[in-house]
Amino acid sequence: MKLIGKTVWTSLLLVGIAVVQNGGSESEVLRLHVAEAAAKSAPASDYANHPAKDAISHGLQKGYLWKYPDGKFHPEQTVTQSQFVASLVAIRQVSEKESVPALPAGHWAKDIYERAQKAGILANVPVNPNKLLTKEEAALLVFNAWKPFRGEKNPNLSNTGALITWGWMKAAPSGQPKFREDLPLLRGDAAEILRYLWTDKWQLEQGAKYAEEFHRSLKIVNGNIVGKVPKGDGDFMTRALFVTKQNSRAIFLNGENFVVPLNQVDSLSFTIINTRDSTDAGIYLYTKLPKLERYKNDQMFHTPRGKSE
Repeated sequence: MKLIGKTVWTSLLLVGIAVVQNGGSESEVLRLHVAEAAAKSAPASDYANHPAKDAISHGLQKGYLWKYPDGKFHPEQTVTQSQFVASLVAIRQVSEKESVPALPAGHWAKDIYERAQKAGILANVPVNPNKLLTKEEAALLVFNAWKPFRGEKNPNLSNTGALITWGWMKAAPSGQPKFREDLPLLRGDAAEILRYLWTDKWQLEQGAKYAEEFHRSLKIVNGNIVGKVPKGDGDFMTRALFVTKQNSRAIFLNGENFVVPLNQVDSLSFTIINTRDSTDAGIYLYTKLPKLERYKNDQMFHTPRGKSE
């Protein structure tokens, strides 16, 4: 019941934003929430043939995107700062708040922005809920929101360039500079970026669970490292990789047990791999054997996509 309540709260919040931005009153929020729930099960209407159809449907189903009061998504409209911030807050599931003096008491977006402020999403961002976002402004919000998960962006690129290089934002249309920062970010394009974020957070959370299961299995017994690689599923492959002092490799995969002589091992890594796109859902290194201490070495934003540090 607690989870259901949180989901309903988020939906009410997001629908409320759409209401006020389109001239409605806050008293209409509950009625429109009911209409929104019905709209989610209705035909895709104005985005049925849009390239971002799947991303839009995913966001509506997961509750971090919403339609306008007219029941349409309007994928070709430019996303506003408040819409994008609200989606980031919903995906991050931020609950704590921090004051945002730029918004007066009672302002319709104050609650969202206070949550975003606490999460660091508004760092170096002028507060303007109704502002139509450029790609560069949206990319800055993405990097702010995802810094706890993926670290800093490539310092040699603009926010737009770094996000395009990472693969989460489309390049400019053919014939224009690839990293053109001033182009508007349309709601359909925003839906695709936000789906990447939701999926990345989900896979990192799943990776952490597998990593904890693996870590609990590790033991030093009679001069051997003993353990078991957790059994993956259709979404993830799990792998333990031992590097020996002769620089050879011993690899154990999903569900396999292992007994490896400690005196032959130089280091151990445990990796969780997303089988759908081959990205890492977690990399954990054990470099101080026989101490079973680990540190996380996930792929960072400034590392080229598909490679790990």
